[in-house]
Order: sequence, then structure tokens, then C-alpha cells
Amino acid sequence: MVEPAHVDVLIVGAGLSGIGAAYRLQEQAPGTTFALLEGRDASGGTWDLFRYPGIRSDSDMFTLGYPFRPWTGEKTIADGADILQYIRDTAAENGIDRHIHYRHKVVAASWSSDEARWTVDVVVGDDAEPARFTASFLFMCSGYYSYDEGHTPDFPGIDDYRGQVIHPQAWPEDLDYAGKRVVVIGSGATAVTLIPNLAKTAAHVTMLQRSPTYIGSLPGVDPLAQLTRKALPTQAAHTVNRWRSVLFNTAFYQFCQRRPALAKKLMKARVKAELPADVPVNPHFDPSYDPWDQRVCLVPDGDLFTAMRAGTASVVTDHIDTFTETGIRLASGAELEADIVVTATGLRLVAAGGIAFDVDGREVVPGETFVYKGFMLSGVPNAAMCVGYTNASWTLRADITAQSVARLWSLMRKRGHTMAVAEITDEEAASAQPLLGLTSGYVQRAAALMPKQGNRAPWLLRQNFVLDLLTFKLGDLTESIRFSSPDKRARRVRADLDRELEELVDA
Repeated sequence: MVEPAHVDVLIVGAGLSGIGAAYRLQEQAPGTTFALLEGRDASGGTWDLFRYPGIRSDSDMFTLGYPFRPWTGEKTIADGADILQYIRDTAAENGIDRHIHYRHKVVAASWSSDEARWTVDVVVGDDAEPARFTASFLFMCSGYYSYDEGHTPDFPGIDDYRGQVIHPQAWPEDLDYAGKRVVVIGSGATAVTLIPNLAKTAAHVTMLQRSPTYIGSLPGVDPLAQLTRKALPTQAAHTVNRWRSVLFNTAFYQFCQRRPALAKKLMKARVKAELPADVPVNPHFDPSYDPWDQRVCLVPDGDLFTAMRAGTASVVTDHIDTFTETGIRLASGAELEADIVVTATGLRLVAAGGIAFDVDGREVVPGETFVYKGFMLSGVPNAAMCVGYTNASWTLRADITAQSVARLWSLMRKRGHTMAVAEITDEEAASAQPLLGLTSGYVQRAAALMPKQGNRAPWLLRQNFVLDLLTFKLGDLTESIRFSSPDKRARRVRADLDRELEELVDA
């Protein structure tokens, strides 16, 4: 094998988070050498992977976009292609694209305390040629779900079905659904995005759900944002619009948490006003849980309800009994005829990209670790993992994480530290709770596989950008972190050798 290439910081993933991480390193830790390893043959992450009709954000672009690069597109809830171009333009304008190694899939990472570095094993290209990198710091920006496949339940009778079954994560480019009867299983963000777009040419689209989801409608083009852009310079307008969105969304989330019954009543009333007269809110849009126990879905300009009022889309709330040759038989006995069934049934969550980790030969089990200040894992030296918010745009926390890594790395270089590891006490670990506080199926299925959080700082993953930003700006980044320097490491190695020698002599 060729001698490993070494960099200061190795970033895994060249999507929204990875590009943002590279920018912050260049900006706040100048002189840092870095590389990005991307398993696919293109950058963009989620926004390059998903190709289903109408793919779009479910967050506004003032917060999903980077704070350092204004979003200038007209749509506030942007199309996937526009988001992808925005990410790639950011990389190109800042020279980040020159640091990306495509078709480099990371399979394992091993930390050596003696060498104070990570050795990262990679497979390259279709032939999976082995390659190796080393780095002083490892930054995981590979998201929280498997890119290889989504989650599809084991539906009874599915092998008997003669039509097409498609998961949105593997959407065929040549799929012809014009004039076809389509059933979309699911009621989450993917389903409510797909349905109005499929309904434009399909004969009919049915959303089949076991239970309903909270859905909110926002203008695709924000008129207030447009006025702000006309009145202020580009960067200033972006900042104002970003903070307006942050404060509104934070206030709405807090309102839902503190007054769930009232929030539920108001959200149902808004949906009722947009539904056709023959479609009742209950049971189709009356969730059994409180708002923000699961993510609230957004439909720009109410396009889902527009399709329902036009008669090209409908909703059925029921359980699947079995697939048949021509469609789906429901628990109620009703049957849905379908030429195409789309299983918008969620993602398959993985921790840190599903990479095998070890520290000095000891396997790291992500589900046994705790997240420190939202970005480091307990007991894992010189490593960070990007985790976004569940109640707001992913990028809000991703950017705080990127700045935290840049700040920590700069501090380590300044003080001559070669290792930084977050250490949790037994008392703090006793308060373990799931990392992602949602009741969504895809979250619950993977809860045991994901790192945990505690019930207080610095081990609590708050869902509050304003407080997190203040903590980052004013707080102590080094609390609960043990640092090591070369001389200290040498003394520790010598002490270990002396102890082993004494044990051999005593034996």
C-alpha cells in the first residue's frame, strides 16, 4: 500500500456539513491542512443523492444555507437542484473543491495515542481499491443515515404485487408515472413533497398513512424577505432574514412545547381551512402526539392541499393488511389499486457513517458513548461528529460544530497539545437518554445504535440555537476535556513500561 497521506484534519463527507466545515477551518484556523473524503462520485450529500420529483428543503434557506454565504434564490423553501448548486458554488468559490477526494469510502478509523493520530482505511472506486490516510483530527460530516438504502418494512404479500415498488432514496431516472395510479406509503416530509409533484401528471396519487403528521403551509416566496433584500445590502439582508427565521421558529417551537393543546388546535384549524370540504381533519390530519414530538412537515404554498382540492390526490388513513397482485388491501377491507407503490417509509439511521472505530485497539461502540457539547464523543480523542437540530435547520448546529472544531484545533496547536478527549463521569453517565428526542419511527428504530446524551451541560444536546450560540461564544470549550502534549505522552508511555517491567520481575 502507498504511504498514507497525512493532513491535520480529515473531513468525512462533502455535503452541506463537510463543505461548511472546510470553510470554517480555512477561515478560523488558517494554515491547517485538510482533505475531504467523499464516498460518492459527486459532492452535495443528501441534495445529490435524492432525485425524486420535487425534492426540496423542509427548512427555509436563510437557516439551511450558510451564514457566511447569502442565499440569493427567490424561493425561501428551495428546490433540491438549487440547493445542490449553492453547495457546489460555495466549495468552488472558496477552493474547497480542490481538497475533495471522490469515490473514497471510509470503512474504518483507528486512533493511536502513542502516535497521536488517526489511521483511516478507505476503499476507492468500483473495484474497492484499498487506500489509507492519516490525520491528527477526524471530523465526521457524513450525516446520520445510510446512503446505501432506505428503510422499507417487510410488507406481507409484496412479492405477489405485479406493479413497481420504489423507495424515494433509489428513484429511477426513467420512471414514467404519467397517467398511472400511484400510492405513496407514508406521511412525512418525503411523502408530502412527492404527492403534489406526482399528481401533476399521474392519473391519481393516494397518500396511505398509518397515522397523520402535523403539516404547516408557508409561502414558497417570502414577501417580507424580498422587501428586506431590496432595502439592505446582500449580506445584511441575509443576516436579518436568517435571524428573523431563527427567532420565529424558536418561538413557535417553545409555544408548541409549553402550550401543546392550543398549538394543536391552531394547526388543525389552518389545515381544515385548506382541505376540500369532503376531507375531514379527523382522522387524516389529527395526530395522536403533540406538535414537535415529531418534525412538522412544510408544504410551500399549500401545494399538497391544492392537489387534493383538484381531485388529483387523496389521503387514506388505515393499516396495510397485504399487498395483492394489483395493489394493496387494507385492514378495513378496502383495496387500493396501484400501478406504482412508493415506499416513503423513512431512513435507516447509522452513527458516524457506519464506520468501524477503535481507540488504541479498543472498539468504539457509538451507542455506548455520549455527545459532548453536541460535537465530540466521550472517550474518543481528536474526533468530532456533526449532528444537526431536529426542530430547526440542520445547518444552524452544523455551523456551530464546524466553528467549535476550528476553535478547538487552533487552541491545541497554540498550546502544543496533541490529544483532546472528552471524559464523562459515572454520575453524568447515569442520566443517559436518547440523543434525538423524537418519537418518529426512523429515530426509535435506531435509538440504541446512536450516541446518548445526558441531562445537563456539557452532555445535553439542546434544541435551541440561540442558547447554543451564546454558549459557544461565551462558554468554556475545554471543560471536561483532557489534553495531552508530547512530553506528557512520553512520560505516560515510560510509566506504563516501568510498571510492566515491575510486574514481570515480581512474577
